[in-house]
Amino acid sequence: MDFIDLIKALSEKVTRMKDTIQTEEATKMAFIMPFISALGYDVFNPHEVVPEFVADLGIKKGEKVDYCILKDDNPIIIIECKHWKEDLNVHNSQLHRYFHVTTSRFGILTNGIIYKFYTDLVESNKMDDKPFWEFNITDISDANVFELKKYQRNSFNVDSILSSATELKFSREVKKILLEEFNNPSEAFVKHFAKQIHAGPMVAKVLEQFTGVVKRSLNQFITDMISDRLKSALASEEGRERVDIASRVEADVTVTPVKEPESKVITHEIEKEAFFIVRSILRTKIDATRVVHRDTQSYFGILLDDNNRKPICRLYLEGTKKSLVLFDENRKEVRIEISSIDDIYNHADQLQATALSYNSK
Repeated sequence: MDFIDLIKALSEKVTRMKDTIQTEEATKMAFIMPFISALGYDVFNPHEVVPEFVADLGIKKGEKVDYCILKDDNPIIIIECKHWKEDLNVHNSQLHRYFHVTTSRFGILTNGIIYKFYTDLVESNKMDDKPFWEFNITDISDANVFELKKYQRNSFNVDSILSSATELKFSREVKKILLEEFNNPSEAFVKHFAKQIHAGPMVAKVLEQFTGVVKRSLNQFITDMISDRLKSALASEEGRERVDIASRVEADVTVTPVKEPESKVITHEIEKEAFFIVRSILRTKIDATRVVHRDTQSYFGILLDDNNRKPICRLYLEGTKKSLVLFDENRKEVRIEISSIDDIYNHADQLQATALSYNSK
């Protein structure tokens, strides 16, 4: 499964489940741990992810940051978590303190929905007051995913991230300024245009007139840009449809296609998410591409090497009662009731042992 698919699956999960998440701990388990896992870090390996990482401040002992991601046993990212309903703006001072006493160059403040990324661009070893980048996982874009790839376990590079952090920070500030100018043009902004159009003196009456003209012109300019892009997209789509229709007509003239029987098997989103969880658990031990799923009318199966003789687990997720079927050393089924798919993480060792047992044969 590609990284973009993992992130978008998590985005759908957060959107669907957030109203049922009542505590900060539940936010961590349901949203933030899967996010860390999607980046390729083993949340069950203390050499990669340390929960409740000690960040003592001078004589004040017992200070702990929620998660610390390690590389070669050195902190690279610290993550402070809050309940998904909390406003993060009132909590950055806490992350600021932790950042100062660790060697990590990056800090993330998150409620499982909004992710704010910080570093020390202004003053070395002192976290900036403002994040250089942030995104909302329920409104994820391809550009967001592109930036997130830099934080993956296999591609993490401090210098590479820092080189783009400055541009992200400046870009973020420029966008804020532009948005404010579009909504409420400043005198300096209006003068920039008025001087190139009006030959006379910039008296108050002229500025007042141009303020309205500039605001309306900007709004119309953006509307026209959006309209042009939509027209271009629709024209391209119509062209593809015409080609497709022509192909179908030609096919109908030459041969009558045989209609395939409609499959009664429907793979639900919760089953896809369960598959992503199992794959993320196994990827630290085996090549993730070897882990595949097969859906049937009675259960959702996960296999190694797409081989029925190498079952890793089976899942029964439809209805109110959900269960996970594991396989012992004799390949006998062991059924375990689960309350949610996040309970799969509790059986990571058994899943890894089952998958690895096939490699020994």
